[in-house]
Amino acid sequence: LVVDGNSILNRAFYGIRPLTAGDGTPTNAVYGFVTILKKHLDSLSPDYLACAFDLKAPTFRHKMYDGYKATRKPMPEDLAVQLPWAKKVAAAMGFTVIECEGWEADDVLGTIAAMGDREDDVHSYILTGDRDSLQLITEKTSVILVKTKEDIVYDPARFFEDYGVTPEQFVDVKALMGDSSDNIPGVPGIGEKTALKLIAACGGLDGLYADENMGGAGKSAKEKLCAGKDSAYMSQKLAKISREAPVGVDMASLENHGCDKSLAEIFARLGFSGLMKRFDFGEDG
Repeated sequence: LVVDGNSILNRAFYGIRPLTAGDGTPTNAVYGFVTILKKHLDSLSPDYLACAFDLKAPTFRHKMYDGYKATRKPMPEDLAVQLPWAKKVAAAMGFTVIECEGWEADDVLGTIAAMGDREDDVHSYILTGDRDSLQLITEKTSVILVKTKEDIVYDPARFFEDYGVTPEQFVDVKALMGDSSDNIPGVPGIGEKTALKLIAACGGLDGLYADENMGGAGKSAKEKLCAGKDSAYMSQKLAKISREAPVGVDMASLENHGCDKSLAEIFARLGFSGLMKRFDFGEDG
């Protein structure tokens, strides 16, 4: 089980009403984070655990394109103060917490999943609320997309059923449609529906631009595609998740050794009495 720490913590923060510990420390994001992780630990009983977090330092994508994530608002203070607690709680739950300077959490997810793909008897599950990771789906890697009502577990067949392209082609779809949350420009005027149709027809970005008919695009769309070709290829590089980040771990180091006794201390500190019971911690921890 490979967790997109920032994505899951963010969803919990906005999905759960404000909660505070006895000293006023905000705790709603950490509470939701633990609840989501516990649910999937129980359902999957994974042999290996990793949880990836972003660092503040610029990544290779920022160096490639000044505008990358430039429109993103800073993390709310009530969420920022919970980030260190989320890392502590993930580690205490048995996860190896991984941050990689110059790389994003997505690249860590991709790299760990690729490690699993190379093992004979491992199937990886990426837990995230972010569609970016859908490009990482393989026969041996599923993506659990966390939703408000019911999570969606994507394997290659389910992804193709929903999107009409393969997971590998999803990067090229993003190259055309862009991504406003990351400020990836894409091709101005080309939306998701058109992008999916064109990539499905041509097999990818190279196929689209090699096709005189441009996948049957209309006159207006062709003009936009021609004008936005450089932007499309730059956006493709920005959107593609690396599977070769220098994460500094191997599969053996990710082995699930279960919860640490420090988890009970963290729960007591944050006032999570209900979670103490759910994790079967007694009065003495």
